[in-house]
Amino acid sequence: LCCECGQAHPLLDNHLYNFQDEVDDELICHICLQPLLQPMDTPCGHTYCFKCLENFMQEYNFCPMDRKKLSFQQCHKSSLLVRNLLDKLIVLCPFKAECQQTMQRCELEAHLHNRCPGFKKYKSELQRKKNSISKGKEDPPAKGEANTPKDPEVPGGGSSLVAESSGAAVVSLGTAEPGLVNPAFEETEEGESLVQKWSYRTSLVAETSTIEIHREDPEEELGMRIVGGKDTPLGNIVVQEVLRDSVIAADGRIAPGDHILEVNGVNISSVTHCQAVSFLRHPGPVLHLMVLQEKGFSSKSAQQDSPSTNREVIHVTLVKRDRSEPLGIKLIRKTDEAGIFILDLLEGGLAAKNGKLSRNDRVLSINGQDLRQGTPEAAAQIIQTTESRVNFVILRQPGVQLGEPGEDGSSSNSSSSSSNGGSPVHHRRRADQNHYRRKSNYQKKTVAIKKEPKESLGITIGGGRDNKNKLPIYVTSVQPIGCLFRDGRIKRGDVLLSINGIDLTHLNYYEAVSALKSNAASHSVTLKALEILSLNSPEPSLDIREQGFSWSPLWITWLGLPSYLHFCQDIVLSKGNLESWGFSIVGGLEESKGNQPFFIKTIVPGTPAFRDRNNKCGDEIVAVNGVPAIGMSNSELIPMLKEQRNRVTLTVVSWPGSLV
Repeated sequence: LCCECGQAHPLLDNHLYNFQDEVDDELICHICLQPLLQPMDTPCGHTYCFKCLENFMQEYNFCPMDRKKLSFQQCHKSSLLVRNLLDKLIVLCPFKAECQQTMQRCELEAHLHNRCPGFKKYKSELQRKKNSISKGKEDPPAKGEANTPKDPEVPGGGSSLVAESSGAAVVSLGTAEPGLVNPAFEETEEGESLVQKWSYRTSLVAETSTIEIHREDPEEELGMRIVGGKDTPLGNIVVQEVLRDSVIAADGRIAPGDHILEVNGVNISSVTHCQAVSFLRHPGPVLHLMVLQEKGFSSKSAQQDSPSTNREVIHVTLVKRDRSEPLGIKLIRKTDEAGIFILDLLEGGLAAKNGKLSRNDRVLSINGQDLRQGTPEAAAQIIQTTESRVNFVILRQPGVQLGEPGEDGSSSNSSSSSSNGGSPVHHRRRADQNHYRRKSNYQKKTVAIKKEPKESLGITIGGGRDNKNKLPIYVTSVQPIGCLFRDGRIKRGDVLLSINGIDLTHLNYYEAVSALKSNAASHSVTLKALEILSLNSPEPSLDIREQGFSWSPLWITWLGLPSYLHFCQDIVLSKGNLESWGFSIVGGLEESKGNQPFFIKTIVPGTPAFRDRNNKCGDEIVAVNGVPAIGMSNSELIPMLKEQRNRVTLTVVSWPGSLV
């Protein structure tokens, strides 16, 4: 045991203390996650333990919090006030069985050596055992006697406290965002075994399954809202919401956050948003959906590896420009198969540009390190500490991956066993992948018409700032009985800005209806509206079931609105030190794609983001703690999120997903 703190820890590590009360977050080191010891301040305003920072700077040349360039020589001791505050923290004597004293942290060493009966007893026992060993060397033990003494008893579970403290640091910093391979903090090689040990308790688990939906009325809506598509930063099609009393809700197996991979055997993981809506709105009594569902963080250890048949082993090398460059890969574990699998490749990322890794590939090793029983966190650790070349050995089952489409847009018909252990996967068609997010494309128009005072406008509207999503007022239908139908310039889907100079953009639904009716009684009406222009025409089939008053714009339409029509709301998330925030993000500034919004792509069950219930997949992140996200890259925003230890305020814009 250490003679200064009375607990067991490696000689070169920080002392350990049992604090009587919870210590303020401002006094915690963000490397070891313990109250500061010999605090050191950096020029960028962060404070760490002397030993923690010294060890970190031997491996890296940046601040662990904001990754700004840093050298140890630039750091200096914290103020006397801070050091005194830390020294006065109340701690418990570690020898709880014999001593229940409390004292200031700076008084513990003197207490142990001068007043603590427990430490005195420990030293006597240690001396007795040393004497016994010395005597044993002089006099060989009698036959059958053990000459190896037991280790002295550690009071208060000291050895376990070492593991818990070290593990806490690794988990909270190494896995603060599930599945993302570009965290703000990179563990040292010393922490690697702890990552391996603790990641069994924190690995993100996902599984695919085929769900059969039955409808008595083949035309009935499924009752869910979807976001995403290959023409958006989200890439995949993601369920945003399941409506109450709907077909999907009655079935009970699909939940918000699920990724829809196939519809009736057609792979929709690489189609546009409009195409996905068309597939899901297709009428029929039975619908077969293949979905990928994230199950949260698992406490299970990896399952035993099983021999694989009819699979090919592929070697892939990715070259990073520097250690901090992310590969753009999301890794997961599955409930039904051991090992690590590629869930997604970030569009525009290094792996996606290379083109040799694919979704559902199983990672066998990285840089020669066996990961057949590994975890996503262990893989991320290896990737992050690699300077340049990252060598993957992956296992791929023929037929599961998407092939390149032929000239007619279809790939060869094939059937194979998917990752859910036997469900058929039929890859019949795939859309072109050369498009990405549509840019905002709209035009303002002013419509002035003369009319009879009793003649109605002949439109129905939706939206309003009292709406759940705080939408602007938009036209849901233009009836053939009104003056606007005769004029022909106002169309379904147009956003109404004003009527006769009265601003409609901040009104609720009933206020907007009242304003339109009162102004329609005049001889002339001037409407200002916004028409969202699609770069690609929607699928013709989208209009089949959109007739009538229930029509609403597709999710992708809202993305084209100018920012002054966005309704921003603040969402405050809180978490414990060992928790992840529980969501992943896509988008941001990319060299090949330019500046794109950030979107929440997945929300992991059982995490703070999931429990909050206010944020949804497809929400656009506008700011973090008041700092605008526009112009940031993915690798800049993620460290900012990780820096927030227990509380973060997200400013988001939430658009309703497309109803299918």
